[in-house]
Amino acid sequence: MYGATAGIGASLGLVIGGALAHWISWRAGFFVNVPIGAAMIALAPRFIPESGRARGRFDAFGALSATLGVGALVFGIINTVDAGWSSPVTVTAVSAGVVLLVVFVLIERRAAQPIMPLRLFASRRRTGAYVARFLYLGAMIGFFFFTTQFLQEVLGFDPLQAGLGFLPMTAVNFAVAMGIPRLMGKLPGSIPLAAGILITLAGMFWLSRVGVDSAYLTGVALPMVLIGAGQGLAFAPLTSFGIIGAPAFDAGAASGLVNTFHQVGTCLGLGIAVAAAATVPTTSSAVAHLAAQVGAALTTGSILLLLALAVTAALILPADLAARRAGARREVAPAPQLETAR
Repeated sequence: MYGATAGIGASLGLVIGGALAHWISWRAGFFVNVPIGAAMIALAPRFIPESGRARGRFDAFGALSATLGVGALVFGIINTVDAGWSSPVTVTAVSAGVVLLVVFVLIERRAAQPIMPLRLFASRRRTGAYVARFLYLGAMIGFFFFTTQFLQEVLGFDPLQAGLGFLPMTAVNFAVAMGIPRLMGKLPGSIPLAAGILITLAGMFWLSRVGVDSAYLTGVALPMVLIGAGQGLAFAPLTSFGIIGAPAFDAGAASGLVNTFHQVGTCLGLGIAVAAAATVPTTSSAVAHLAAQVGAALTTGSILLLLALAVTAALILPADLAARRAGARREVAPAPQLETAR
């Protein structure tokens, strides 16, 4: 349910955000989170049971090195838009980010209470879920960002129309996500996950072919239907595989890693998409130039989705099918016969 809600929320937020920007101001899109957050704080004690408390030490060096490392990488990638990959600032930032992330891993190996227990990566299904989520969300953030610009700047939609323009994806996403719990009870979770990423890839690649002459229905809406269906299939198993088999004392850390790879994927993914868009040569027509930039960014998103599919096929799918076969053998194994004492 968490995975389905996350996907639906991301899609529905575009519609609501477009309406707020059209009727009030683009600033209202940020303010709307305030009453929602206040309501969550007020209702959390009533619906969420208090967990037991345990004494421990905060992994400050791990948190600091991870934050600075990801920040340096994102800054370096975004800096390529203006300065290119050979810029001393870009090279320094990216190199510093890589070094800091290596330092982070070394810290986590030695920390008594790490914020990212490396033992969670012992499972191929969990590791695959983290990496695939990183790549999948990296592709989706570019889709949201650049498709919105295409709708407004190329097709001439106002903010409300642009928000409503995402309804084909939102509606299909909702319908598919609501059926996922029943589907996952009948099939290995890796099957809808792989199918969802593949369908999202098909929609993303189709959408990446847009141009100044593209019509909304055939160039945007129909690809969105595929992306919505794929997102509805993929989000729930991506989340469940991120925590599957984790010991009770590591459940919080496993759930935290799901969200961490989610957020880091969006940060780096948007930076990569912007950098890809910046490689498009300037043309005499600003609208044609933007359309070409959108195509380049979405093509990059398609590559990220292809990598996510490869990770799923290499790590999650075989491990999940093997686990399911092992579970089936245990269920059909005959119970041991006890001999009657003589």
